[in-house]
Amino acid sequence: MTNRCLDLIVKDHTPVTLAPADTLRRACEAMRERSVGAALVVEEGRLAGILTGRDVVRALAEGHDPGTPLVTVMTPDPDTIAGECTAIDALRMMSDGGYRHLPIVTDGTVVGVVSRGDFKGLELDRLEEETCLWERIC
Repeated sequence: MTNRCLDLIVKDHTPVTLAPADTLRRACEAMRERSVGAALVVEEGRLAGILTGRDVVRALAEGHDPGTPLVTVMTPDPDTIAGECTAIDALRMMSDGGYRHLPIVTDGTVVGVVSRGDFKGLELDRLEEETCLWERIC
């Protein structure tokens, strides 16, 4: 179970994708419609950025209005992971990077996005075991 391939985890999920010129309001509407916490910003078929709930809160707190283009408030060039990687690989990256959403990009093509909620208990348990082990070693 802890070696599930990311391609398998997202095979039936279509990520919310938007253009850099789309607005903050449009992103919020799309994320709400799909009940997701992140949208991928794609330009000419390539991942340009990611917009998460945290980005939205930051943008509004900074005074941006709902008509603000995503290119202004997204996280540009986010870390990505390949679809052939495993769940534990993604969890490690997310834990190390301090984020909850990780775009999956294989050979330059956006495949999907995983969030912490996509992982099973055993996968999360394994990450916790690894983290405890590293803490004891260091």
